[in-house]
Amino acid sequence: MFAQKLRVLVVDDTIVYRKAVSDILAEIPGIEVVGIAHNGKIAMSKITTLKPDLLTLDIEMPEMNGIEVLAALQKDHPEVGAIMLSTLTADGSDMTMKALELGAFDFILKPQGSANLQEGKNQIKDALLPMLEAFRNSKNATTLLGSKGIFTRPKSFPEQKSGSSLRPQAITGTSTTPRSSIRRGKSEIVTIGISTGGPNALSQMLPLLPGDLGVPVIIVQHMPPIFTKSLAASLNAKCALTVKEAEEAEPLQPNTIYIAPGGKQMKLVASPDGKNRMIKITNDPPENSCRPSVDYLFRSVADYYVGRTTAVIMTGMGSDGTKGLQLLKQKGALVIAQDEATCVVYGMPKAPIQQGLADIIVPLNKIAAEITKSIK
Repeated sequence: MFAQKLRVLVVDDTIVYRKAVSDILAEIPGIEVVGIAHNGKIAMSKITTLKPDLLTLDIEMPEMNGIEVLAALQKDHPEVGAIMLSTLTADGSDMTMKALELGAFDFILKPQGSANLQEGKNQIKDALLPMLEAFRNSKNATTLLGSKGIFTRPKSFPEQKSGSSLRPQAITGTSTTPRSSIRRGKSEIVTIGISTGGPNALSQMLPLLPGDLGVPVIIVQHMPPIFTKSLAASLNAKCALTVKEAEEAEPLQPNTIYIAPGGKQMKLVASPDGKNRMIKITNDPPENSCRPSVDYLFRSVADYYVGRTTAVIMTGMGSDGTKGLQLLKQKGALVIAQDEATCVVYGMPKAPIQQGLADIIVPLNKIAAEITKSIK
């Protein structure tokens, strides 16, 4: 799977998970398990000699928990990445949010109690495989912990003047999608799709939006239940705008950011009087293996805000959001894409940029300014 072996240190205070994760990793070509540790303190003592590229890191451990390990990695070993193992609990989700904001690459859920050992191992393996591949392929995976808020542009990328916006033709040389002629001026809604690297990116970008933005912001961040509520609470403490987990039949309000609940689909529908828009939460099937799905949300926005939408596609694995952006573009939306250099994983913005759907391509720290410009 990997051109060079990815060296992994397994850190968990439970012997069952240490063995399960070690066994899973040992079965994957291109992965080398260089050691195990039953708490964070021991893990830190082994890093200098074992030189891992990545830790699989339990969050709740005695002596030194996962959050404390991440803080120590930031200080002493910022080149080492981390994938967290978390429990599906309120406490587990709150700590996971802290871990992602501290620079953890991503997280997987520990199997629930109903799963037998083999089912549990299969669940972990299915979740780990795409993350390991994304970590290996990501130019920024090992700079997450070392970044001080905003990524620096790698030397291999062409220089870009500060504050400038690259057009898709400047990067790809092609534009296969016809431009819409129905853009009507200032946007009345902002919609964002984001996945791997999202909590960290959102915690940097959203606080840059003014408290008087004047329009609602609706977000799909790929996450399981409970975690989206923790994400909303964490972001609400940092932002001038109100941030909340979206609720069924909730009318859209300006200056409010709505995050789709994990494990559900979210779309916009007309209010009973037909004059306003409200949120609809459903159990519709996953799309692109995602629930919530960016495509699912983007389609509904396209139906109601013709020529008056700012759509943003940001860091993440896969291609969820591309089909929705094709429709939004046809309906006159302004499309902003995060550039490759500042994406943790350059997956979700890649196809829209290559297809010429993106009107504006900017680094993470310029996205909020472009959003504001499209509204004010």
